[in-house]
Amino acid sequence: MELIVLGACGSYVAPAGGACSGYLLRAGGAAIWLDCGNGSFANLQRHLAVEDLTAVVITHQHPDHCVDLYSLHVMLAYGLERRGLPVYAPEGVEQHLGTLVNGDWGDTFAWTGLAGGDEVTIGEAGLRFSRTDHPPPTLAVEVTADGHRLVYTADTGPGWSVEAFAPGADLVLSEATFQRDGEGGFSHLSARQAGEAARSAGAKRLVLTHIWPGLDPAASAVEGSEAFGQEVILASPHQRLGV
Repeated sequence: MELIVLGACGSYVAPAGGACSGYLLRAGGAAIWLDCGNGSFANLQRHLAVEDLTAVVITHQHPDHCVDLYSLHVMLAYGLERRGLPVYAPEGVEQHLGTLVNGDWGDTFAWTGLAGGDEVTIGEAGLRFSRTDHPPPTLAVEVTADGHRLVYTADTGPGWSVEAFAPGADLVLSEATFQRDGEGGFSHLSARQAGEAARSAGAKRLVLTHIWPGLDPAASAVEGSEAFGQEVILASPHQRLGV
């Protein structure tokens, strides 16, 4: 299993080479675009021919996690003339995003609505979903393939934990929007909280992502590492990580 970071900015794009949440996951013979935040589609095309994309998974309807789906729609519908690409997202996302296409996606996508507790199979990869502490309905994702396991927290506050999945994940990709002095705000984690949760869940490695632009990433890394008990990894565009 391989994870390629396409974008890691939290909530809006940083000025220098930034892109919001997006990841290319190669797992079980599938190429899965996991979240498609603004800026991530351009980076996706540097690592994958779009016609080779197996499926898209969207964790929630906030633009920094889904807005580049519109670019994909245009390319597939009018460029590649491809039909029926599977898109998995929480119930209601298809209709919510559809307002910008007059409610008509054509037959470009084959939508599947999801809720916490659902499981799907893409290629030979098994995906499980868990409802996080973040409005609107947001789903964390556990991916199991090739004898390895990845957990992506998506966006969440401290009312949910990676411990919702089985312990001992090979890699946890966790949002870490804030640092300790920003805790208690909107439903997001600090680097400290992300580290503590991953440590409690027995994660083997922790990658911090969705860091608020303007914060010092090095400080987030120190804070997260102290809480996790070992050095964490900071997500950055085009980074390749074996799981």
